[in-house]
Amino acid sequence: MTACTTATINVVDLFAGCGGFTQGFHSYKPAPGETSPFRSIAAVEFDQAAASTYASNFGEGSNSECDVFAGDIKQWDPSPYKNRVDVILGGPPCQGFSGLGEENPLDPRNKLWREYVRVVAALEPKIFVIENVDRFFNSPEYRALLASNRNGLLRQYNLSERNILNAADFGVPQARKRAIVIATHKDLPPLGHPKPTHQKEAKEDPTLFLAPGPLPWVTVEGIFAKTPEEPLTNSLPERETKVLGNIVPGAYRTDELHIGRNPTALSLARYKAIPAGGNRKNLRGQTATIDGKVVNLSTESWDRHNSGTGDVMGRLRLNAPSVTIRTEFFKPEKGRYLHPILHRPITHYEAALIQGFPEEFKWCGTKIQIARQIGNAVPIGLAENLAKHIHHHLAENGAA
Repeated sequence: MTACTTATINVVDLFAGCGGFTQGFHSYKPAPGETSPFRSIAAVEFDQAAASTYASNFGEGSNSECDVFAGDIKQWDPSPYKNRVDVILGGPPCQGFSGLGEENPLDPRNKLWREYVRVVAALEPKIFVIENVDRFFNSPEYRALLASNRNGLLRQYNLSERNILNAADFGVPQARKRAIVIATHKDLPPLGHPKPTHQKEAKEDPTLFLAPGPLPWVTVEGIFAKTPEEPLTNSLPERETKVLGNIVPGAYRTDELHIGRNPTALSLARYKAIPAGGNRKNLRGQTATIDGKVVNLSTESWDRHNSGTGDVMGRLRLNAPSVTIRTEFFKPEKGRYLHPILHRPITHYEAALIQGFPEEFKWCGTKIQIARQIGNAVPIGLAENLAKHIHHHLAENGAA
């Protein structure tokens, strides 16, 4: 296990994406006025646009000294970081067992967690964290992970009990459930999961003598209260930057991502017909006159399906956290992604704020590439709570 010589906790982020995990760890402050004890020294990300975003915030495009490897993790050599790493973070690709995909158990991306294990075995951090979709715990890959813990490369670690964390339970205005595995080196006491700081129905304390319980869930109302009503443009500014040796679109601040779409007349009529909190079911039997023709606002497919999700063409609810922000949040036909009140989908800016990204965060890529980065990211508030949990454990055991 790596020996800790200073109060700085060195971190490596694998399958780093745009850096949601890293941003959460950097956002954690042990006390007001202090800086984060976590220092990112290396990150690996295959997607070039996401790697450029990461580097712009934590690597060569920032004041940080993090080395960013933009390529296949199979080609990354961790040996230069031997004896320097305290914590490893990562969310291996989940397409093979996500409920949104084909759930193909043979998807080669499912096996990439083995590369994560390879890096852990090479660097021997004090703690590592794996984040994935909730279905990961029911996958063959999770069973293989447990087998590696029993008698394989991870046998020097204690794995936390399986647990699904909801980002809304940690102050994020988004009900996003994630499988979180926390592993501690056997030189340290085992570490479980952090306790929720928020809950759906906060219990009022009837006395003045008991400590207050969890806070109520944070709703999206505060997000939409500070974003402009209508986007001024449908396009990102024409701008390019050189990052990691490549010329890419950007960099754009989060507050430059308030970009809209150009909906068809039919789509706009549908938006207007859906009330607050409503969805596709509100369109049944409704018509509109478009280009002189009366058209049905619903579809035969929607009318046939009375069961299953009602989120399609749904409006976010102002008095609740959002649904999971996915990679195509700008398409209301994909889920509950209509503005709570206005007749439009949510924007990239609003989605990034729901995920917890700061206004000054820098983004690289096209509109679609940035949307993918936003949707794939770990919510900042959830990552920050994990950082606090890990820091306390290391400090209490003289390892930080």
